[in-house]
Amino acid sequence: MKSIKLAAVVVLYNPSDDNIKNINKYIDEVNNLYVIDNSEDDTIRIKETKKIKYIKYYDNKGIATALNDAAKTAIDNNYEWLLTLDQDSEITSKIIKDMKRFLLDSKIDRIGLISPYHDIDTIDEIPEEKYTDIIEIMTSGNIINLAAYQEIGGFKDWLFIDNVDTEYCMNLHRHNYKVLRLNKIIMKHHLGDYKVHHFLGKDYRVSNHSAIRRYYMVRNSLYINDMYKDIYNEYCSFLIRIQKGQAKRVLLFERDKLKKLLMMYRGYRDYKNKKKGKYQ
Repeated sequence: MKSIKLAAVVVLYNPSDDNIKNINKYIDEVNNLYVIDNSEDDTIRIKETKKIKYIKYYDNKGIATALNDAAKTAIDNNYEWLLTLDQDSEITSKIIKDMKRFLLDSKIDRIGLISPYHDIDTIDEIPEEKYTDIIEIMTSGNIINLAAYQEIGGFKDWLFIDNVDTEYCMNLHRHNYKVLRLNKIIMKHHLGDYKVHHFLGKDYRVSNHSAIRRYYMVRNSLYINDMYKDIYNEYCSFLIRIQKGQAKRVLLFERDKLKKLLMMYRGYRDYKNKKKGKYQ
């Protein structure tokens, strides 16, 4: 019987015990798992097995570098598909099995990646169609086509974190690959300290991201706008509007307002100065 040979990567950063235990929920449905640890400390969190390869950086090299290292390792081991996971991805063996079945049964050409529908506790309605070709999707729970990965040049290391997934998806589309969200395969996903605030008759969704994340969000959104506005002008304008709206939400609702707003300004400043990579 035909099957999908699947490697997976989970990227750790100061994980909890629950994050480590989470691996048991999906390990049976992958052939190899690359655990990449971005934590700066000396703690070794995973024991290697025949199925699990543990890579410890002793430094935070960012999500893009971790994903690239895993993809290159998978390619060296003759894998065609790679499952990409966050440490808190609530994926199960059934979700992975259903996604693999979609790839086996699909007659769709040039699939760049497939993703489950991310349930992030919003009121958004799940579309009726089986799948949707979308502009971008979070990396959590994706299965990426490694041939497409090589053709487009992989993930952009210099983005470090935030919008790494957005740029990757846009790059796939630019090379005529499809980014498919499987609407009937649903995966729970938590967006950090996500809250809804009611103010002057409106609901405001507030993510409460850290100051350093705010830096990367602003800086990288501006870089993506430069790279893709000729192709996705409306969506790139939307990304910029989001950052302006986030500044208002930080000011109204979040803790550490001044620190976060300062880091958002530094993200803009470093973009103007053409600085890339890890924030110094």
